[in-house]
This record gives sequence, C-alpha cells and structure tokens, in this order.
Amino acid sequence: MRDNGDAPSAAMECDVAVVGGGPAGIAAATRAAEHGARVIVLDQGLAPGGQIWRHHDPRHLPRAARRWMERCERSGARWLSEAAVVDGATERGLAVVRRDAAFRVYPRAVVIATGARELFLPFPGWTLPNVMGMGGAQALIKGGADVSGRRVVVAGSGPLVLPVAAAMARGGATLVAVAEQAPLRSVAGFATALWAHPSKLAQAAHYRGAFARRSYHCGTWVLRADGDGRVQQVTLTDGRGRRRVEACDLLCCSFGLVPNTELATLLGCTVVDGTVRTDSVQRTSVPNVFCAGEPTGVGGEQAALVEGEIAGLAASGHEDAARAVSLQRARDDWKRFSTRLASAFHPREELLTLADGDTIVCRCEDVRYHRLNAAWSVRQAKMYTRIGMGPCQGAVCGAACQVLFGWERGTVRPPLGAPRVEAWMETSAQERPSSATA
Repeated sequence: MRDNGDAPSAAMECDVAVVGGGPAGIAAATRAAEHGARVIVLDQGLAPGGQIWRHHDPRHLPRAARRWMERCERSGARWLSEAAVVDGATERGLAVVRRDAAFRVYPRAVVIATGARELFLPFPGWTLPNVMGMGGAQALIKGGADVSGRRVVVAGSGPLVLPVAAAMARGGATLVAVAEQAPLRSVAGFATALWAHPSKLAQAAHYRGAFARRSYHCGTWVLRADGDGRVQQVTLTDGRGRRRVEACDLLCCSFGLVPNTELATLLGCTVVDGTVRTDSVQRTSVPNVFCAGEPTGVGGEQAALVEGEIAGLAASGHEDAARAVSLQRARDDWKRFSTRLASAFHPREELLTLADGDTIVCRCEDVRYHRLNAAWSVRQAKMYTRIGMGPCQGAVCGAACQVLFGWERGTVRPPLGAPRVEAWMETSAQERPSSATA
C-alpha cells in the first residue's frame, strides 16, 4: 500500500473509496480489494496506520499491524497520503485536497473510517506550552521525539493513560504522576471484565509493567497547571480535600476520545449520541455509505478491524460474506466492550467545574469561560463570541462545549478541515468527465 507520490488526475472513479487509513480503513480496503473491487484509500496521514498504528519504523509495530499492512499492500488497494476530504455529496463525489492538488473521487460506495479525536476539558493553565493531549504526546514519541530526562505528569481518563505512561517511561522520562479520573471501583470493574478479552488484558498488563515502580492513582485529576512561559507545576486532587503539587516539564492530559463524525454528518448519515448509526453490515442511513471504527463508538483497534472487514465486504457487494457468523459475533462482542469502556471512564461531574472565568475555552478565537452562557444554543454562542469558528472549526472546543453545556454540535458545512479556499474552490468547479479513471 505504498504511495508513489504521483499527482492524481482531476477525477478518478473507483468501486470503493475508504476515508481514513487507520485499522478500520486498512481492514475495509483490504477485504474490498481482495474481492476484486477497485479501492482508493484517502488518508490525511503521511503513512498508513492512523493514530493508533502511527510509526517511525514499521519494525516497531505490533505483529498484527504489520500483517494487516502487508496484506493491504498485496490486495492492490491504492493509498493516497496527505489527502483530506473537504466536501462530499452522492451525486458529485468526494472533493479531495492533497498537497498542492485538488481533485474529485467518484466511488460507487464510501467507507467512512475517520477515527476519533481527544476530548479536552478546559482547566486553568491548559493552554500553557508543554501541556498537550495524550494522543498528541503519543504521536510525538512515535515520531521520534526525545523525552529522556523530562519530568512528566500523565493525567486524564480512558484508554490512552496506560500506553502514554508506558511510552514515556520507555522513552526515559521521569513519571512524576500517573492519574486516572475514574474512581477505583469503575476501573477495577472494567479490569475484571477484561478476562473476556485476553488480548486486552495482556496489553494492559504490558503497559502497566513499563512503569511498575510508579503508582497509578485512580479517582485523581488535574485541578490546574501553572508556570512562567511554560508548564512548571501541576496541582492534582482526589476530590476529598487532598491536593498535591508536582513539579513537571510536560503535562499530558485529555479525558477520553470523541468519535469523528463530521464527514458522516456532511454526507447526511444519521448520528445519534455522537456516534454514526449503522446496520448489521455497517451501512449508514445513506445508500452506499458505510462506516467503521471509532465513528460508530470508541472501542479500540480490534473493534475497528472487525467493523472494517464487514464494511469492506459489504461495500464491495459481498453482503453474504459480511454477514458471516464469526464476523458478526466478533463485532457484537467488541460493541459490548465499547459500551463498558464508555461507562467505566465517563468524565466525572467535578471536571465540568474546573474552568474559572478567565480560562480559555476556544483557543482559536480566544473565547474565555466567563463569556459563555449554558442557556445559549450553539448558534447563539457562535454569533455572540465566535466560539468554534476558528481554523479548527470546533474540533477541540466543540466536544468540550457538548460536555460542559450540553450544546449539540452545530451544522457541519464544507469545506472540512479548513483547507486553502483556492484549493476547495478548485474542486467545487470540477465536473465529472465522461471517462474518469481509477
């Protein structure tokens, strides 16, 4: 699945377009191409794998990841790197901006595998330099960043706490504190249920072993970060009146993952409670549009892989194979795992009151907490403060405001991802030729 760097033609036709190159996208592309479909993978990354299989050296990837990538490459699926889908409609195809090129892809079916984003909840000092999301920190380490000798606090919630703490420890950082906001009873109950998923249990034990000499505190969260020009100390609390202040050079903090549903919403797919609704073969409410992986509910790489397989088979016209009992049972089992994960690591109420009046909520437009009113709608908030209207188009503050104020996400409009206007207009002006090529 190598990208030869050739500039695509102004328009390309294919049987299946897969948007996203993580585990779900790779599995979908592989199964569709293996069944004879012409497949194009459109991925914003520089290399296959998405966030979870991001790698500096393929030899450092898990064996299962290497097998899937090799299998996808043998399948004949075409992979386009740095390719962002900025617009889409059934009749006009997918508008893509890639490096300096703009073009359209006309697929017979689309598989959305756009993954998830981190959930950031604002607290005093969260915008200081060297305060970053756990996923961002993980990406830097996988890209070769040197953290040796750094004093690091990892604090937040969900599936990234353990792997990020482990990566920091293996990278030579000094782990000052590792904190999970979920209470011990929730974490313990979730861990007990992992006996039904031996691979996950072994993975968790592997991560925990990497920093075995450092305590892992449940029911503990960040109150604030302080520093002169960069983060220098972090205040943690257990909510029972006990606080601890830790000196640090780097704070990795986020509170779980949020499904990335913007493209699905733009295409008209039904989204309920923040996840894309799909049927037994991962078909959405829009004909010939399928969805797999985290947009249907955060469940991890195994869940993404099996959903990707089902979606790829169905999108390529092989619904009988997609309905195989083994695939359906595996998908349903991982769906139950996803539900338990969301319940165990749900953000506690105390996190909703961390921000003080001067805390920035929208970094792009410099909107502070005291300017916002929970009684507003999203539209009102945008009109009064421009929150969510900056370059990231609410990718960070949108999910935070849903949690903090109960606001529903606003209308999704093209172009997605804030591309250059010139490039987007170029795709908008293109018409489907009589003989588009794959």
